[in-house]
Amino acid sequence: MTQAATPTADTVRRVVRSLLQDSPLHDSPFPDPPPPDGGGLRIAPVAEGGEHSTWFVGARHVLRLAPDREASRRQRRELRLRELVRPHIGVAVPVSVAHGEWASGLTYTLDTLIPGGSGERRDVSAVGEADLAGLLSGLREVPGHQAESLGVPRATPRSLETLRTAAERAAERLAAADEFDPARLQQLTAGGVVQLAAQPGAAFLVHHDLKGEHLVVSGDGRVRGVLDWTDAAVGDPTEDIAGLAVAVGAPAAVRAATLAGYGARPCLRGLWLARCDTLTRLADRLGGRSGSPLPLLRAQLAHAWEAILLERLTEDTW
Repeated sequence: MTQAATPTADTVRRVVRSLLQDSPLHDSPFPDPPPPDGGGLRIAPVAEGGEHSTWFVGARHVLRLAPDREASRRQRRELRLRELVRPHIGVAVPVSVAHGEWASGLTYTLDTLIPGGSGERRDVSAVGEADLAGLLSGLREVPGHQAESLGVPRATPRSLETLRTAAERAAERLAAADEFDPARLQQLTAGGVVQLAAQPGAAFLVHHDLKGEHLVVSGDGRVRGVLDWTDAAVGDPTEDIAGLAVAVGAPAAVRAATLAGYGARPCLRGLWLARCDTLTRLADRLGGRSGSPLPLLRAQLAHAWEAILLERLTEDTW
C-alpha cells in the first residue's frame, strides 16, 4: 500500500484552485466563487477523526482526501453506494459536487455540507429516533445484490461468544483501573450467547460505522444525515443497532430498532455487541494499544451500558 504525505491546508487550497480554474464560473461547485486562487474560502480541518483528511471548504462544502490507495478504492465505491441508498433511508447523505485525484492514485471528493451538528455533541429526540428507525428499515430495502455489484463486501457475522471472552478479559483490566464492575458482564450468560447468535439468512446492507460523528443532528434533535459510507458491508444488521447504542445510548437505539421492526433478539444482540466492543476498546486505550480519546471511549461505554427494558426478559422468553 502506498502511503502519501498527510494532506495539509496547502493541499486543500491546491485542490480548490484546480476546481476553480478548471470550471467556468457558472459551473463552479461554489455558489459564490472566490478569486481563482481560492483565497476567499475558509479552509479548516474537521476536528473529528483526527487524521485531518477531511476539511471544511467555505461554509457549504467538505473536502475528503483519501490518504492511501485502499482508502481511495473505498471512496470510489462510496460515491456509487451513496446514490444507491439515497432513495431508501429517509435521511440525507452527502452529494459529491466534484471528485478526482489530489495525488497520483489518491482520490478526493468535494461534498455538500449537511446542516447540523455531530451526534457526539447533540442528543437525539423522540422524532430523531423515528429518523433512525427509517434509516434502519430503509437499509433493509436496499437490494443487497446491487450493493455487492458495486464492490460492497459481504461480512461474516461476529461470534458473540468470542466477543464475550475478550470482553471478560477487558473487564478485569478495567476493574483494576476502577473503570468498570466486571460483575455487570455476567448478565450475558452462556445461554444468552447461544440465544443471541446471528440468525441465518438475515444479511442486509449495513452502514457498519454508525458512531456519533457520522450522524448529523439538528438543534431540535432530528437526525438529518448520515456520513461516511466507506465501511458499508452486506451482513449482520445488528451491527448498526450496536453502532447506535454506542452513539445515542442503548434505550434510544433499541427504541429505534423496534420502530424499524426488529424484535427482542436482534435488539439484544446489537446491545451486547456494543457492550463487548466498548469494554475492549477502553481497555486497549488504557493499555496503550489505541490512541482514541479517553473521554469519548468512556462516554461510549456509558451509552452502551445504559439499562433497557428488554433486559428484564428471561432467556426463556427470548
